[in-house]
Amino acid sequence: MEGHIINLPNFLSVLRIILIPWFLYYFHTGQVNIAMVIMIIAVLSDWFDGQAARWTNEVSDMGKILDPLADKLCLASVAIYFLWIGELPLWFVIFAVLRDILIFIGAAYVRLRHSVVTTSLWPGKWAVGFVSMMFIVMVWPHPIFVRYPLKEVFLYLSTVMLLYSFVLYCLRFLRIHKGLDYRA
Repeated sequence: MEGHIINLPNFLSVLRIILIPWFLYYFHTGQVNIAMVIMIIAVLSDWFDGQAARWTNEVSDMGKILDPLADKLCLASVAIYFLWIGELPLWFVIFAVLRDILIFIGAAYVRLRHSVVTTSLWPGKWAVGFVSMMFIVMVWPHPIFVRYPLKEVFLYLSTVMLLYSFVLYCLRFLRIHKGLDYRA
């Protein structure tokens, strides 16, 4: 692994993982304000860990693994919870979780087979952003979010971006496997 393992960006990724059960607990017990604060901290830490890595020149192989892993664990945990309480459709949760599992397996394969640690692609980050906005709309009981179908808007934007980014990840993994040039 290149770079430092213990640094601020990696700490923020681990923090996001640690926040998952706390968010689920507080939201499930009806303490929506605390759950909302936890969700905002998680979303901000997702943005800030990448910025901190670039600002401090602490981009590491561990961070390239931890950041997307934290994203995938957050998305899967919260999506499965919302499926369980009847707030998300089964097709979306299966699609999102299966996509993340396949991307993780693909990244592990190119790491083991080709010694390449891939980074997140921008469409993948946009997809996570749309999913995060959907979760915020679902958690925050703001009248605008109740009155207008914003959850559905973000659900379909998330689906499109998740699919688009999945295709790009697959193409990148294929290019790496064939020994062709690829964008990191």
